[in-house]
Amino acid sequence: MCIDLHTHSIYSDGSCTPAELVALAVGNGLRGLSLTDHDTVEGVEESRRLGEEAGLAVISGVEISTSLHERTIHILGYGIDATDPDLHRWLAPLQEGRARRNSVILRKLQNLGVDITAEEVEAVSRCGQTGRPHIARLLVAKGVVASFDDAFRQYLGRNRPAWESRFSYSAVETIGMIHRAGGLAVLAHPGQLDPMLTVQPPLVRELCLRGLDGLELYYPTHTRRMKKQLKALAAELGLLATGGSDFHGSTRPVHRLAGTSSGFCPPCAILEHLTARLTERHH
Repeated sequence: MCIDLHTHSIYSDGSCTPAELVALAVGNGLRGLSLTDHDTVEGVEESRRLGEEAGLAVISGVEISTSLHERTIHILGYGIDATDPDLHRWLAPLQEGRARRNSVILRKLQNLGVDITAEEVEAVSRCGQTGRPHIARLLVAKGVVASFDDAFRQYLGRNRPAWESRFSYSAVETIGMIHRAGGLAVLAHPGQLDPMLTVQPPLVRELCLRGLDGLELYYPTHTRRMKKQLKALAAELGLLATGGSDFHGSTRPVHRLAGTSSGFCPPCAILEHLTARLTERHH
């Protein structure tokens, strides 16, 4: 049996509603799930309620884009109180930063002769947080680029013609807020930081001193060598090992939801260890 603790919905840049996501999880035989949308917890309570009705363990979650020494890293927050007003106030500048960046990106695209309007982007996004993935989907739909990845390579990625930075908190601030909201902070897809794994050991050790609780060990692009080294690092530092598919639905179909049929199956023991650590924190 498997779990999947890294998924996205229509409330950020995924294509599934929480109801569709829970139904997919149940259909895949998952025992546990976490909705970790970018910079928002808008769909968390809905996913938890639907999961309870379906007999699926759902852990509240969020994914925050943050920085350490000018390096962008993503931190997952698990077991957070999604109703915490302080958390909502803290997330607001991140959400406002996304909106500001979108308008700048669209203006840059217009100057490059690419006609995409804010109304078109909102129609693709539908609800929740709107960002570059929605703009990328429009670039593909309009035939400006051949693929989602091409949209980032040609226009939207860092230092590309339509690139624009946005506000983010530091990793230390992010870990602190996750803890204040009752959660655990986990470094997302650490293998993506450096495929040679030279960056990760000092970075993870520093984050650990700042309160990091875990590493996302199981991830679709992590090789066997990566998992072995990351597992040893987690054991050395007493960090939780978690796992998730980074499922976005049709937005990024290469990342399929976990399940025995998908070939990606983070073990259920992860959920037990995570739940035990959350229980310790709350007592």
